[in-house]
Amino acid sequence: MPLLRKRSRRRKRAAEDRPRRGRGADEPATPRQRPPIIELRDATVVYSGGHVGVEHVSFALHRGEFAFVVGPTGCGKSTLIRMLIREVKPAGGEVMIAGRDINRLSKGRVPHLRRRIGTVFQDFKLLPNRSVYDNVAYAVQVTGGSRSEIRRKVPEILRLVGLQGKVHSYPDQLSGGEQQRVSIARAFVNHPPLLLADEPTGNLDPETSIGIMQLLYRINRTGTTVLVATHDRDMVDKMRRRVLALDEGRLVRDEATAGYHDESTTEFAVRMRAEMGVGNEGHTNGEPEGSLPGQTRS
Repeated sequence: MPLLRKRSRRRKRAAEDRPRRGRGADEPATPRQRPPIIELRDATVVYSGGHVGVEHVSFALHRGEFAFVVGPTGCGKSTLIRMLIREVKPAGGEVMIAGRDINRLSKGRVPHLRRRIGTVFQDFKLLPNRSVYDNVAYAVQVTGGSRSEIRRKVPEILRLVGLQGKVHSYPDQLSGGEQQRVSIARAFVNHPPLLLADEPTGNLDPETSIGIMQLLYRINRTGTTVLVATHDRDMVDKMRRRVLALDEGRLVRDEATAGYHDESTTEFAVRMRAEMGVGNEGHTNGEPEGSLPGQTRS
């Protein structure tokens, strides 16, 4: 009986101590805010010979966002992507991935960083002597995945990208759009929190490009953050996502919902009307001037 009484007193003291150790009993706990998936702080890349890749670039991309990096050839889009996977190191500033400064990583940790980032390139970078299945399986193998993981993950991701009927085909037997889908499947098979795409539609026709962008958008809807470097004006204008515009290495524009070029809502509506063959004079189908077909005034 004395032992039971001692235990009872200890439980009572522990219950009384709990509110004192942290917040008050009635005070709700605030969830800890997670850092942005990407954060650049005054990042600058200078190549040998003095050429500036990007200059004093700062922005944050939060988890679950879909954003475009746009600008003319040579403006720094590819340098930005390469900096995020630490293929190039900045001469100044910080590059943070999920709150960690990746430039402080040892060389041995860089492969681990890249395994957590899916990367899609314009030239696909597929293994020519391996089938579609084996190209995607390779991405699971290098992260230490087991055979059972490969058997589970690879067919699942090939269904997602619409290539379940091309499992045994080789890259040279595929169209450009199909090769890019294999590249995306390989980048996403391990469900990374961040997917980077460098000119993913650069070598593709407009119709195929739409399918690739729809696929990237579907991946984004699963919770993966997607950053696409592109000069595909039509695609950026259609999707109306966040736009980061570079010019000669500098970030000149950052808009939450925008097109490829900086234009007002009215200018965008006028251009879309012209492209769709809808007249701009007066009202069309009872719509106010400046609205898109199908929009109603709120």
